[in-house]
Amino acid sequence: MILRTVEDADLITGARKGDVEAFNHLVSRWEKRVYNYLLRLTGRSEDSLDLSQDVFLKAYQNLRKLDDPARFGPWLFRIAHNEAYSMFRKRHPDTSGDAELAEREPAPGVSPEVSIAVNAAMDRLTPEQREAVVLKVHEGFKFDEMAEILGCPVSTIKSRLYTAFDLMKAELEPVSNRQNRGYR
Repeated sequence: MILRTVEDADLITGARKGDVEAFNHLVSRWEKRVYNYLLRLTGRSEDSLDLSQDVFLKAYQNLRKLDDPARFGPWLFRIAHNEAYSMFRKRHPDTSGDAELAEREPAPGVSPEVSIAVNAAMDRLTPEQREAVVLKVHEGFKFDEMAEILGCPVSTIKSRLYTAFDLMKAELEPVSNRQNRGYR
């Protein structure tokens, strides 16, 4: 990870000096993670592709505003977070920015039954809890990075995440276990 951070920092330095190829390397290094993050938030590949393009355009336009090149990942994901929630607000101005997750696409390589159960469990979470799960489990961010991305204290992130885990655990318990406890 240290080598990658140094490499990102070098690429950022080059991109700030106008080296388009350096920025293209940053994009190729981060585009899959950003796309997958956005896909988990929106549930729609078309939206995720469009948003990814917007994220990297904004990152390019604002690269000089990045104070610490070692924090490029959280900074980039903060842009992605803002772009996704901006899209949600435009589509549903009367809501808090929650996505229409009922139309979520199945995850590749996962059985339909498992995918349906996980999606149903994720759909029962609040948007804030869902995003905490995505950032921690799927993207592997540390708590301080998640706090930076979401703009809230680490204690809030931990509370959202552990509450979400408890809710998902209860939701994903095998149906037979729930039925046995309920009928005996």
